[in-house]
Amino acid sequence: MTNKNFIAPVEQIESKMFLIRSQKVMLSMHLAELYEVEPRVLVQAVKRNIERFPEDFMFQLSPEDFANLKSHIVTSSWGGVRTAPYAFTEQGVSMLSSVLRSERAIQVNIEIMRAFVRLRQMLASNAELSRKLSALERKYDMRFKAVFDAIRDLMTPLDTKKKRPIGFAPWEEK
Repeated sequence: MTNKNFIAPVEQIESKMFLIRSQKVMLSMHLAELYEVEPRVLVQAVKRNIERFPEDFMFQLSPEDFANLKSHIVTSSWGGVRTAPYAFTEQGVSMLSSVLRSERAIQVNIEIMRAFVRLRQMLASNAELSRKLSALERKYDMRFKAVFDAIRDLMTPLDTKKKRPIGFAPWEEK
C-alpha cells in the first residue's frame, strides 16, 4: 500500500490543472498518471458509468482545444496522444472516486480536492487584492497610474495574457 500522506505534491497536482472553456480542469491522461492506471482504463471506467459524468463534469477536448494544449502536455513514446483527452472539472474529478474504487484513487482524489480548494482561495485573495488596488487608484492621482497598471499586469494569470510570437516575422505591406 502506498503512503497515504504522500500521494503527490500539491504543486504537481496544480501544474496539471488547465483553464479550458473558462473552467479549471484536469486531463484524463494526467489523472490516469496520478491514479497509476493506464489512460484507457480510466476512460473505459468513465464510459461504463457515463450517466455519472454530464457535460459540466467532463467533456472531450475539441480539435481546437487540443491544439492549444499540445505544447503543455506530455506526449507518448509513439509520437503523441492518439485521441483528444477528456477534461474533468472539479465535480468530475470528485465523481471519479465513485468509479475508480482503489485506495490510491481515494487518496489522490482527496489531494486533488485540496488543490482545487487552494486554487479557489488564491483566486479569492487575488480578487480581494484587486479590490484594494482599485480603491487605491481612486484615492491617488494619475502620477501613479503606471505603477497600478504594472501591478495589474503582474496579477494577470499567464494563460490569459496575449503571447507575442518569438523570433522574426516577415515585413507586412502597409
